[in-house]
Amino acid sequence: MAPLSTFRAALMVSFSVFLTVLLGFGLPALLNAAMRLLGLPETSVTECIVVLYAAFVLYVATPRIPRGVVEVKGKAVLITGCDSGFGHALAKHLHKLGFTVFAGCLLKDKDGEGAKELEEFHSDRMKVVQLDVCSEEQVNTAVEYIKGNLQDSERGRVVNLASMYGRMGNVLRSPYCVSKYGVEAFSDCLRYEMKTWGVKVSIVEPGNFIAATGILTRDVVAATATKLWSEAPSGAKEDYGKAHFDRHVASMRSYCNSGQKDVSPVLGDITDAVVSKRPYTRYNPMEPHWWIRVQVMTHLMGAISDLLYF
Repeated sequence: MAPLSTFRAALMVSFSVFLTVLLGFGLPALLNAAMRLLGLPETSVTECIVVLYAAFVLYVATPRIPRGVVEVKGKAVLITGCDSGFGHALAKHLHKLGFTVFAGCLLKDKDGEGAKELEEFHSDRMKVVQLDVCSEEQVNTAVEYIKGNLQDSERGRVVNLASMYGRMGNVLRSPYCVSKYGVEAFSDCLRYEMKTWGVKVSIVEPGNFIAATGILTRDVVAATATKLWSEAPSGAKEDYGKAHFDRHVASMRSYCNSGQKDVSPVLGDITDAVVSKRPYTRYNPMEPHWWIRVQVMTHLMGAISDLLYF
């Protein structure tokens, strides 16, 4: 019997061929039916393919359609997680655009490097706030400080950072996926609830930006693996076995420093969600192959996506 990886590769090729045939024969038939319905002359297969390809090129290559821009002057943003990663980069980016930035940092009171770097702006528009979002006391203190320093206290908008893993699961990602699925559900519900007051809620779903953010390193993987194995119940160790555990640790280690190295696609989408008069509900800054995978896993039957990817 062929190895599982060979089977999956063959399955992917077969699926691609099937999709090509379906588009080659089924799409022209559908387009011709639509033409007849509209009382227009039928088109040829070649024309159908050209139209499809042109539409795809336009979708990929056309810049985002302008939807109006809000006035930045006098506007403020609260950003959590500004010690590092996306939050830190976003604080600097939005400050540069002219926003007053309330940068919430977990390690401000411990002289964290990220907080210190932001404080060194010495700008009255860069306000670094001690904020552990798990602490009700710190959240309340931050809220009072921000309310006392806002020029305009009217309701604004919410932009939550989720992930492509907020739309699909993956092996060895259960805690991460659960938390991101939660962000997605919370954001959707909040958008429905806040519509009455005109508060817009957007979700940004980045792809793989491990290299850009440094969220996963070999040291982190090693330390986490050691802790997990040492604290695992004896029954779990016996059931799974050290060899199985080590294979998965090696798999996680292989992801370190993978993905995109430039965070600008994420910053650009967050900025659009903040400044556009008509922001999108969801933004997908990710590489094409991840975007395709998200569409396959969220729109096709589970049996198909399971066979293709797992």
